[in-house]
Order: sequence, then C-alpha cells, then structure tokens
Amino acid sequence: MLHSSGERDTRALPKAHLHLHFTGSMRPSTLLELADKYGVHLPDALKGGEPPRLRATDERGWFRFQRLYDIARSCLRAPEDIQRLVREAAQEDVRDGSRWLEIQVDPTSYAPRLGGLSPALEIILDAVETASRETGLGIRVVVAANRMKHPLEARTLARLAVRYADRGIVGFGLSNDERRGFARDFDRAFGIARDGGLLAAPHGGELSGPGSVRDCVDDLRASRVGHGVRAAEDPWLLSRLAERRVTCEVCPASNVALGVYDKAEDVPVRALWDAGVPMALGADDPLLFGSRLAAQYDLVRRAHAFTDAELAELARQSVRGASMPEDVRAGVLADIDAWLAPAA
Repeated sequence: MLHSSGERDTRALPKAHLHLHFTGSMRPSTLLELADKYGVHLPDALKGGEPPRLRATDERGWFRFQRLYDIARSCLRAPEDIQRLVREAAQEDVRDGSRWLEIQVDPTSYAPRLGGLSPALEIILDAVETASRETGLGIRVVVAANRMKHPLEARTLARLAVRYADRGIVGFGLSNDERRGFARDFDRAFGIARDGGLLAAPHGGELSGPGSVRDCVDDLRASRVGHGVRAAEDPWLLSRLAERRVTCEVCPASNVALGVYDKAEDVPVRALWDAGVPMALGADDPLLFGSRLAAQYDLVRRAHAFTDAELAELARQSVRGASMPEDVRAGVLADIDAWLAPAA
C-alpha cells in the first residue's frame, strides 16, 4: 500500500518488536480507567493523554521518569488488568505490522499484588498465551532484572525465567539506570539464564556511553543490547558489534523523549547502519513516549532519509534478531519482500 507521496505504508511492513516494556505498553485511556477503578491519583503528567515532558539525563529526571512508571504500574492489580494490558499491547502491535513481540517484564514489581513471584509470572504468561491466540501475534517474554537491586535478586529471577522457558520465556534482560553499578555484578545471573537456553538482552548505551555497551558484550555475553545507540561514539565497538551480529534494540522516539539526544536527527541510526550493526527498532514505553512501533520506522524515514528498501532491511534485521521458530521467520521475511515488491 502506497501513500500519496509514493512511499509504502510502514504499518503494512511486517516486522518484529523486540523492545517493549510491560507497563509502558499500556494505552493512556486504559491507565485512566484503571486509575479510576482503583482510586489511584494520577499526576497531571499522566492524565492528559499526551506523553509527559521528560528528561532523564540527570538523576532528578530519571527519578521522575521512574516515579511516573511506578504510579502507572500500581494500577495493575488483578489478573484481568494484566490480561487487558497484554491483549491491547498485542492489538496495537498487530495494527502496526508487528508479527512477533518480545515483551519485557520484571515480575518482582507485580508480585506483591498478584500473590507472589511465581503466581505473578504465571498470570503474565497466561495473558501472553491468550493474547497470542486471540490476535494471531507471536508473543514471547523477556524477564528483566532491575539493576538498582541486589544481584542475588537477579539470580533468583534468572532461575525462575529458566524454569518457565517452556511457557514462552526466551530471554533475560537488565533494566533501569545503567549509570548505577556494574554489568559484571550480574554476570552470574546471566550465566544461569544462558545455561538455561535464554538469550542475553541487557540494556546498555542509553544513559551511559559506549563503555556500557562493551560491558554488556564482554561481561554478560549479550546477543542483543537494549538501546546500544551510544556505541556510535566508538568506531572500534561498532565494528565489533557488526562482526558479532549483536542486535541493538534502537528506540529513537524514546531517546529523544528522555533527552539522550536533542532531536530525532541526532539519534545515530545512520552511524549504526553504515557500520553494519544489526538493529531492531522498538517503541520502549509508548505510554510515556507517545509513539508505537510503526512510528519509529516513520521517524527513521523522515529524520534519516531511509528509503523503503532500507526500511525493509531494518525490518529483516528485527526478524533475524528475534527468537522465532525458523519457519515463522522464513514466512515473515518473504512477506517483507512482498511489501517491497513493485505495486502491480
């Protein structure tokens, strides 16, 4: 399908979504309804249906971002809330051309209201199974540890993730403020996850520079890096990521919203592309950043002059970086070729 400008519709481009956080995937309207249901007072920043103005490059800004996220998360209290969130996230993804979603969650944060750690994870996995069946979207889960907590907690989570690997958990991540602590403190947890067959997908190279990405690769043996954009500041690291085929889950709108870069044109998508680093564009937290998956492709087209052929290759890279069965991957890659084929 072509726009009047002659460009193909990015929503019709088949793609995989590898960087989406659980609470952050919520629709703003759903947050308002759940807050009303539970009598949660929302700050103005979360009430307007517009994304809040954020800047997380200083401690105060990051604290504010986390506070807003935590308030939103506090509105998820019952299994039906979890089911609704996952179902709606899947519907939004399908609308944006996603064929495969790997949603990231730290079940620790939901455990107090859902009966404990294992019950919380089971409720999430049940919701994922149901949403996948109802929408036809392939959905898997990346369990993420919190960098601000003790590494022993990460090990507990890694063991839990491995135990439920046959229920759709495919990866193990590490999120929150990467300026705190060292990646290597979590190497044991990632070792447990990798030994259990899960891929390593920690965050790095967003709020901290290229050294953070290097640590993810060296200390945690990451096969994907959440964000990874700051690797562009180190040409040697870029070539290493390209050589090892480490996929960077690049979230352009999020980078601008959090003040990592001032404007869309500054996000170094071209630098990674030119170096041959595989990328998977992601929406990160649409609730807080205001744009979903297809919008990231539109942003890259607009701000970095990516052609339709280049956008198709970005979509292929997302599919190659996903933990999908080979027959599913082959089907999606064929559909990307069809999207690119000349209109009859």
